[in-house]
Amino acid sequence: MRFAGDSGDGMQLTGDRFTSETASFGNDLSTLPNFPAEIRAPAGTLPGVSSFQLHFADHDILTPGDAPDVLVAMNPAALKANITDIPRGAEIIVNTDEFTRRALQKVGYTTSPLDDGTLDAYHVHPVPLTTLTVEALKDHGLTRKEAERSKNMFALGLLSWMYHRPTEGTEKFLRTKFARKPDIAAANIAAFRAGWNFGETTEDFAVSYEVAPAATAFPPGLYRNISGNLALSYGLIAASHQADLPLYLGSYPITPASDILHELSRHKNFGVRTFQAEDEIAGIGAALGAAFGGSLAVTTTSGPGVALKSETIGLAVSLELPLLVIDIQRGGPSTGLPTKTEQADLLQAMYGRNGEAPVPVLAPRTPADCFDTAIEAARIALTYRTPVLLLSDGYLANGSEPWRIPEPGELPDLTVQFAQGPNHTLDDGTEVFWPYKRDPHTLARPWAVPGTPGLEHRIGGIEKQDGTGNISYDPANHDLMVRTRQAKIDGIDVPDLRVDDPDRADTLVLGWGSTYGPITAAVRQLRKDGEPIAQAHLRHINPFPKNLG
Repeated sequence: MRFAGDSGDGMQLTGDRFTSETASFGNDLSTLPNFPAEIRAPAGTLPGVSSFQLHFADHDILTPGDAPDVLVAMNPAALKANITDIPRGAEIIVNTDEFTRRALQKVGYTTSPLDDGTLDAYHVHPVPLTTLTVEALKDHGLTRKEAERSKNMFALGLLSWMYHRPTEGTEKFLRTKFARKPDIAAANIAAFRAGWNFGETTEDFAVSYEVAPAATAFPPGLYRNISGNLALSYGLIAASHQADLPLYLGSYPITPASDILHELSRHKNFGVRTFQAEDEIAGIGAALGAAFGGSLAVTTTSGPGVALKSETIGLAVSLELPLLVIDIQRGGPSTGLPTKTEQADLLQAMYGRNGEAPVPVLAPRTPADCFDTAIEAARIALTYRTPVLLLSDGYLANGSEPWRIPEPGELPDLTVQFAQGPNHTLDDGTEVFWPYKRDPHTLARPWAVPGTPGLEHRIGGIEKQDGTGNISYDPANHDLMVRTRQAKIDGIDVPDLRVDDPDRADTLVLGWGSTYGPITAAVRQLRKDGEPIAQAHLRHINPFPKNLG
């Protein structure tokens, strides 16, 4: 189903509440919030339409779907922006109060689609949502404008009745959200109940639907609904705990990555420090300084921000310090499509730096997988002393799905051993500390926390001499350092790629990142139709798994 209306109509909140109740009911689900890119686009216009799509089922599902069975359109713009996605025979609930002549003209309707036969192929339910909401709240002492704001809760109540969703959680949520404004809380709850009762009593909705819990889709465990950005945030906190290092985020707000900054700022109790910098370059510079100081350092951004951070990523490659660079991709180039999804930053992640500056690149496949991918990125960064690029995107960041909360014992040990004393003996027997003397297995250099007696050393962006870390302009040394840094990345221990091939197929579909859901759904459909087809999906993009031919 898809809720659609103006950006001020509360469609994201409505969809989020329906999703939460669906998750608590035990259905499998996948969501797709869709935001307008313009900040407060003119009301009633096509650029200002905000929507929230939810796909839920009694079995394992993988995508938010292509063609909603139900569309809730709060105004003519919402109807026109979404009608091409709605299949014939689907149900459309429209707020008839908003279908005025002026509102219709704003989006190019010369006649009302409710009256001219445009919607004859659909099951249309004309509901005066605004009028019914205002009438339901007439005794609550609110102005008409204040009462109208609750029409999204009326719509939520109606859809909750249609699909037998629980209601207790939403009412509790509203009481908590508006705890300081009990009159507003009471009004929203009244509108929510009025929508439920309208569905129960009106003759226009003759049928309601029941979607059973997806009992066989999930292994046993404790589950919660989670978005990709929230899962990433929790993964970073878990990695910090498992490494016994403070977590430091240096970041600049940018859609669709800002929610990670918002979430991590709430967790000072876990030793998390967040710094909202004045720009992208300052954000990563502060994070790299925190890495030098012994923190698990993170910077978050989107594609345009990665471009600005590229020089400091190269500096982190040269300094060989652990740093997580999280790119929540969006459409480009330049500002591009701030609220739309695109997987267009792969080549920038691989090669978007001057000189030879290789970095590991990882990509989660689902919102819940963002948790595990964050921990894996931290493992690589800490073990090999390297910046790591993690490529999520807006689809994963804002979408949500059920997530099994892992037991603490299931998480890997990421404990790091800092340098404690001299690690090299000179020809005259003097023991010294060489900051670029490497572990023979990982090629990682020692991590020396500033202030440790005897471990003073120089770092900077100029090429270092192998071992000593002194400034070096020697071409042979530069060649050695370039090749050594590349060999370190090439030698990262990466799990083998798993191939799903039950029928020994001749065709393999290979993907990465958030294409996992659509690819897997398509593969399942082909197998259902008798076509043998194999599938493999990459998490580790650089270096590739050793068994990838």
